Amino acid sequence: MEGKVARMSEQTTTANQAPQVRASFATMAPWLFVLLWSTGFIGARYGLPYIEPFTFLAIRFAIAAALLAGIAVTLRSPWPRRAQVRHAAVTGLLLHAGYLGGVFFAVDRGMSAGMSALIVSLQPVLTAVIGQATLGEGVSRRQWAGLALGLVGVILVVGEKLLQPGAGNAGVSAATLTAAMIALACTTVGTLYQKRHGGGIPLLGGTAIQYVAAGSVVLLLSLTVETRAIIWAPQLFFAMAWLVLVLSLGAILLLMLLLRLNSAASVASLFYLVPPATAIEAYLLFGERLGPLALLGLALASLGVALVVVPRP
Repeated sequence: MEGKVARMSEQTTTANQAPQVRASFATMAPWLFVLLWSTGFIGARYGLPYIEPFTFLAIRFAIAAALLAGIAVTLRSPWPRRAQVRHAAVTGLLLHAGYLGGVFFAVDRGMSAGMSALIVSLQPVLTAVIGQATLGEGVSRRQWAGLALGLVGVILVVGEKLLQPGAGNAGVSAATLTAAMIALACTTVGTLYQKRHGGGIPLLGGTAIQYVAAGSVVLLLSLTVETRAIIWAPQLFFAMAWLVLVLSLGAILLLMLLLRLNSAASVASLFYLVPPATAIEAYLLFGERLGPLALLGLALASLGVALVVVPRP
């Protein structure tokens, strides 16, 4: 009898702790996502000198799809239905092939990571505007102020880097600018599409399908416009492992979860923190200086995101 009472007490305690665990995860997940996502630029900087961008992404997506499919089979996770497969494929084409393909191409062709980050940082504003029209998501005046403040913060962080001696035009050309704008459009539409159609798609299987669809496109581009020459340096192995495990698995799965829990505008606003976080990482890893404008921009971007994502008391 005492054993039965003890088991019932343990089950009750576990049930009471579950909402607390979910609440803690909901609080920490956005900041963990920013930390993981911001390392993508660092990983690209390590890897792209040794491999062409579309070849890099084709290998990365293939490994990520295989790992996610294996995890799904091991955990006996359900697989998406036919209609869900189509939605997952569209999301993959937009968020992975379009966004990452555009950014990697622009950086490989000479555009600085700072300039590409500045262009893509328009995403939260576009997501909020389009989200109001397509998803019916209301954006309060407080949140609009936060979006504007976050954009100013990103401009200050990136602007300081562009004003440094030797920055030049930051690799801006017709090709790199077009690629960065394609990346901006794809990440905006992809975020909204996933928010609208991705809520009921099984997480592991759906994300694996995203990578299969995206990998097919970048593989075709690799076969068409690249030589596929690879220098198998240790830096490339490290960059590939990091981008697959930390970005393609960890950060993307967090993004899918965040889009299920929050509005598209709130999730998109987190991307304002990516350039400042990347600037801090570049300072720690490569000794790149953080001046007063960058520090001010970091503070403004953080405040802007807080105004968007932190509920009003």
